[in-house]
Amino acid sequence: MKQILAKLLHNEELTQEETKKVMLDITEEKYPAAQVSAMLAMIQMRGVTVDEVLGFREALLELRVPVDLSAYRPIDIVGTGGDGKNTFNISTCACFVVAGAGYKVAKHGNYGATSVSGASNVMEQHGVKFTNDNDTLRRSMDECGMVYQHAQFFHPAMKFVGPTRKALQVPTVFNLLGPLINPCQPAYQLLGVANLEQMRLYANIQHRIGIGFGIVNSLDGYDEISLTAEFKVFTNQGEYLYLPEDIGFNNARPEDLYGGTTKEEAARIFDNVLLNQATDSQKNVVLINAALAIHVIEPEKNIEECISIARESLESGKAYQVLKKFIAINN
Repeated sequence: MKQILAKLLHNEELTQEETKKVMLDITEEKYPAAQVSAMLAMIQMRGVTVDEVLGFREALLELRVPVDLSAYRPIDIVGTGGDGKNTFNISTCACFVVAGAGYKVAKHGNYGATSVSGASNVMEQHGVKFTNDNDTLRRSMDECGMVYQHAQFFHPAMKFVGPTRKALQVPTVFNLLGPLINPCQPAYQLLGVANLEQMRLYANIQHRIGIGFGIVNSLDGYDEISLTAEFKVFTNQGEYLYLPEDIGFNNARPEDLYGGTTKEEAARIFDNVLLNQATDSQKNVVLINAALAIHVIEPEKNIEECISIARESLESGKAYQVLKKFIAINN
């Protein structure tokens, strides 16, 4: 650690092997908290590199509770969080729409950090019991095409940095890692980021990982496609900039996407969307995020075709049927 701190003091970058070893050593409690804090703060001040993120990621995946869903080639739909917008559970709704369209979804999530209701909160509101049991997860995938992996059940190593992160009270490299450590290592991912700097970093990381990916950002600061402004999409095929009207949608207003003040209110909005009883703005923002996820899996389909597939899943009731079946299996 002394060598690591010396390198960081001289503004040098760490290798993937160095950050992996440091993370493994942290879980063996080899360093005092002050040194870990200093390392995280210096990396944050300089700006994290792709190799540094990949090293931390490799260590956390090595230490995870393993789950094998590779035969299903699933997609994960996730936002980085931290955009401060308190939207309803858009990406989690989109997961059920994509599963309703017949694709396999392996969502990785946690409790809300900056919003009233994160993915794990809305799952708990529906009586879902979290599990890391492979047989239960595979049954859920077989019977409804959807699994949910609550991060705390799969990443025991994160508890070793929890107190330090809490004490620092500023973002660290660990804020970037959540979307990259889905324990089943899905074949595809649609990732929402809050700014273009993060988009570039994650695109470089995803290229190195070798995943089928889409990264989205609304230019007014949402970590998903919000339809409130222009949005950028970065996939394996290239970069694209869209206005909502380019793909047949009206502009949404920020207040249209508000997630409520309680977990119960957030769960009601979630249910209304999947029951096809939500406002047009709520429905449309879920449809476009679901459509982009489908486009990641099947890039030969254009966006309009993917929107049509997502719309059929939602309006036919298939997405809601997946939710009902998912709750029954995981209750």
